[in-house]
Amino acid sequence: MEIIQLIKIGNSNPKVENSIAQFKKLIEILNTKNLPENIVEKINSEISVLNSSEVDGNLFLHLLKKRQNAITKLIEKELKLVPKNHYRNLWLVLGMTAFGLPLGVVFGLSLGNIGLLGIGLPIGMAIGLLVGSLMDKKALENGKQLDIELK
Repeated sequence: MEIIQLIKIGNSNPKVENSIAQFKKLIEILNTKNLPENIVEKINSEISVLNSSEVDGNLFLHLLKKRQNAITKLIEKELKLVPKNHYRNLWLVLGMTAFGLPLGVVFGLSLGNIGLLGIGLPIGMAIGLLVGSLMDKKALENGKQLDIELK
């Protein structure tokens, strides 16, 4: 079974055009993979919602991004396939919140100047980037990375 194509015709908004092109490339890449039938059916239902949509412009862009995220989460959860830099982007935020803020509090309280709270954020960001990059590299080596970077 093959994934259906997005038949939405673009408009004059370049942001919408770029998002449609990116979505079509994602579908093209997923068509090259050997996906189970139930996953293909779920992806086809998401695309059919887009194809039957009557909205244009920014409303369509919002709907497209929502459906693209749903498809990405589905293939990540079910098949462990992720786009390029997926883990890096995820761990960037996690590093700042899980490592950076506590480190900033420790620095601020130990030095008696709570203004140093912000010094932990770049440290946490660096830790998150490192962990995420290593996980992306591991996904690439295991063949679990799609050849597309979603923006």
